[in-house]
Amino acid sequence: MSRNLIVIPARMHATRLPGKPLADIAGEAMIVHIVRLAEASGAGPVIVATDAQEIYDVVMQADGRAIMTSVDHPSGSDRVHEAVHALADEEQAEIIINLQGDLPTLAPDLINQCITPLLNTPTTDIATLAAEIVTPEEIDNANVVKVVGTPIHAAGHLRALYFTRATAPHGPGPLYHHIGIYAYRRAALNRFVALPQSPLEKREKLEQLRALEAGMQIDVAIVDTVPLGVDTPADLERARAMLQTKSA
Repeated sequence: MSRNLIVIPARMHATRLPGKPLADIAGEAMIVHIVRLAEASGAGPVIVATDAQEIYDVVMQADGRAIMTSVDHPSGSDRVHEAVHALADEEQAEIIINLQGDLPTLAPDLINQCITPLLNTPTTDIATLAAEIVTPEEIDNANVVKVVGTPIHAAGHLRALYFTRATAPHGPGPLYHHIGIYAYRRAALNRFVALPQSPLEKREKLEQLRALEAGMQIDVAIVDTVPLGVDTPADLERARAMLQTKSA
C-alpha cells in the first residue's frame, strides 16, 4: 500500500475543447502524456478516473490504469473521491493527489512539491501550488486565478486566505498564479465532497473557496514554473509545439 495515490479525473465534454483528453500531442493522447508524467514523479500509483469508455480504453492500451466513474459528478474532486473509494488496494492511501488531465507540459517534480505542505504541517487539510506572476498580462486576466496568502514558518509556503480571479492583493508586493493541482488528506477529501457549494465558490467559480469558507486549511507551496493548461485550440497548438520541440 502506498502512502500517496495520484488520481487524474478526465471527461470528454470540456466546454471550450471537447474531447481534449484524447487530443493528439506528439503521437500520443494528452491523457497518456499526463499519466506518463505522473508516473515519472514517483509520488505514488497513478489512476485515471473517467466517465468515458474511450478514455478508459486509451489509457489501458497504453499500459496505464483507469477506472470508470459516474457521469453525474459536478466536479473533478467528486470523481476523484469515487475512484479512491472504489479501489481496494489503495483504499487506505493517506494523501490523494488530484492531478488535472490537461497539463501536458507539467514538470513531474511539481507533484512532489505539492505534497510538501501536508508533510510539514499536520494541521494542513489541502495543499496546492502557486508561482509568482512575472508576465504583466496575467495580472488583470480573470482566467489566471490568484492566491492571496500569508507566509508561514516553512520557507516558500503560504497559508491560503483567498483565491480570486481579480487582481489581489492590492499594493506593492508579489502576486501569485494558482496552479490547480491539489493534495488532500484522505479525511479532508471526504469532508470536502460532502460540503454544499458555498456562496463565494459560486460567485468566483472556484471550488477551493468551498474549503476555505468551511474553515479548512489550505497551504500553498511556491514553485518557479507554471505548466501550460490546455483549455482552447490555441493552447493545444502551443502544447504540441512545446512537446515536439522537446522530443526533437
